Amino acid sequence: MPVTHPASTTVVSMTSTITLAEALAAGTVVLDGGMSNQLESAGHDLSDELWSARLLAERPEAITEAHLGYFEAGADVAITSSYQATFEGFAGRGIGRERAAELLVLSVELAREAARRAQAKGVARPLWVAASVGPYGAMLADGSEYRGRYGLSVAELERFHRPRLEVLAGARPDVLALETVPDADEAQALLRAVRGLGVPAWLSYSVAGDRTRAGQPLEEAFAQAADADEVIAVGVNCCAPEDVEGAVEIAARVTGKPVVVYPNSGEAWNAQARAWEGRSSFTPEQVRGWREADRGVLSGGAGGHRVDRPGADGGAVAAYRRLVPPRHPLLASAPGTGCHAVVTGARRRGGRTG
Repeated sequence: MPVTHPASTTVVSMTSTITLAEALAAGTVVLDGGMSNQLESAGHDLSDELWSARLLAERPEAITEAHLGYFEAGADVAITSSYQATFEGFAGRGIGRERAAELLVLSVELAREAARRAQAKGVARPLWVAASVGPYGAMLADGSEYRGRYGLSVAELERFHRPRLEVLAGARPDVLALETVPDADEAQALLRAVRGLGVPAWLSYSVAGDRTRAGQPLEEAFAQAADADEVIAVGVNCCAPEDVEGAVEIAARVTGKPVVVYPNSGEAWNAQARAWEGRSSFTPEQVRGWREADRGVLSGGAGGHRVDRPGADGGAVAAYRRLVPPRHPLLASAPGTGCHAVVTGARRRGGRTG
């Protein structure tokens, strides 16, 4: 059953009402961890092309519970289960356009409901919802989201993304999370597509070293967002932890905007098996290292963890809060097999502040 409650650009906490952009101007904020990790740990099979988006139609309450677990663990922002939710992807499962639009809206409503429940249970801080918008390659479900270069023009990619963005924006999330973008051309398309929607966005690339996954220099890739008024933060996700420091320095220097970071754990994604392989190399202590490096960034997450056991997502969120002084609220994610996040508004460098 769809959850209904008044649409809002912010979730009102019991202590204050503040937009995400205002929170970032004050410091850092904690993001959640991997949705898929939480759902899989609860026994849900996500090994199909829709990934966690399948549960929007089949088990929406499971998604609400996953969001709630992260809020209770210390996250300030829930990223919706719409990463792989597209009109085209749903059509491949026999779901029509009208119902697909309802499911996209539902992804935001479920996160809002989780925030309401968390605050009813005593969480007294502001909570926000980020509507996930994955790249074109996520719809293909063949691993191309980590490569880019789909053979489509910027105009074609804009036409693909705009209808979904319009529906998600109409559900009034606090921010649109344009994430795991492998290609500067797709970023250009997404930046065009968010214009005029009335909802801010963050832009996060998947990277390898100092380049996008498609091979473009990060300075050029981030420069596209420097003058985009809709973009309140830029950064990287689904990258190796060791790629974070250099990438966020470039992002902050080129754009002057707050930085969002949610690296992988160090494991590798096997697209054929649809599973993460290898061992995690991420530790919460790396957050302290990035902070002490004075990069104006804190990082969340790693892989293979969840909030129902010590040292996992919930433990990482708590660790981030211990590592960051109270005057620096954190937008970081907790570890999970996929990507997890951190955004910070602290210590911006150069350019526009957005």
